Amino acid sequence: MTDNPSPAPGMQRGHGLRRDIDLLEALASDEAQNAGGLGVVRIAQLVGREKTQISRALKALAVEGIVERDPDTLEYRLGWRLFSLVARTSENRLVRMAEPVMHALSADLEETSHLCVLRDREVLTLLSVSGHSFRVHGWEGRGVPAWQTSAGRVLLADATPDELYVRFGTASEMPVPELWARIQEVRRVGHAQVSEEFEPGLVGVSAPIRDFRGRVVAAINISAPKARLGERLADAGRATFAAASRVSWLLGWEPRRTTLRQERLT
Repeated sequence: MTDNPSPAPGMQRGHGLRRDIDLLEALASDEAQNAGGLGVVRIAQLVGREKTQISRALKALAVEGIVERDPDTLEYRLGWRLFSLVARTSENRLVRMAEPVMHALSADLEETSHLCVLRDREVLTLLSVSGHSFRVHGWEGRGVPAWQTSAGRVLLADATPDELYVRFGTASEMPVPELWARIQEVRRVGHAQVSEEFEPGLVGVSAPIRDFRGRVVAAINISAPKARLGERLADAGRATFAAASRVSWLLGWEPRRTTLRQERLT
C-alpha cells in the first residue's frame, strides 16, 4: 500500500486529453497562425513539456487529421478534420448563423453556396449548402489556394502588404503586388469575382462576413460553371454581398461603423 496511489484510469485519460488540448491551443495561438505552424521545440516551450512527449502526441493527432505536419518545414498546424468537426457542431455560432442565410441565397441563385475561412495560405470550406434544403459535403474540410479564389481575396481583405509578404512572399504563383491590387478591388466594391482562375470553366463570387469588431472572419462563396453563372456574375456578387452582410449583422457587426472605417482607408 502506498501513500500516493496511481490515478484511476478515467483520471489518466482526462489528464492526457488536457495535455492534447494544450497542444491544440498552442497551434491555435496568434504566433502559430501568423507563422503558418510551429515546430516541436517551440510547442514544447509553450506547453512546458519534453520534446519527445510532444512529438509522440503530435504524431498520434496527425494520424487522426486533428493536426497536420508540413512536409517541407516539418512544422505542425491545426488539421482539416478539426476544422470540419468544429464546423459541424450545432454550437458553432458562425455556422448556425450562416446556414439559413446560405440556404436562402442558394435558393435565390439556384446554386450551391459555401462558407469559407482562411487557413495559412489556403481557403478551407466549413459548410456547403444547396437551395434544396440539404447540405452538400463534397467541399467541406477541403483547402484550396487563397490567391487563386474569390473567397481567398475576400478573407485577406484586412491584410496589410507586410502580412501578405509573410504569408505569400515565398510563393511564385501570384506576385504579392498583384494580389494586393486584387484585394484593394475587394475593399472598393465589397465582394470579389474570379473567372476560370482556379479551374477552367469555373467562375465564382465571394463576400466577407465580419464579426462585431468589423474584422473579416469568414466568406460566403458561390461557385458554378461559367456557362451557367458567367452572365449572372455581377448579380450573384451583389446577392452574395447582401447575404454575407446579413450574417455579419447577426454576429454583431455595425455596417455604419465599418463603412466609415473603409472610407478613411480609401
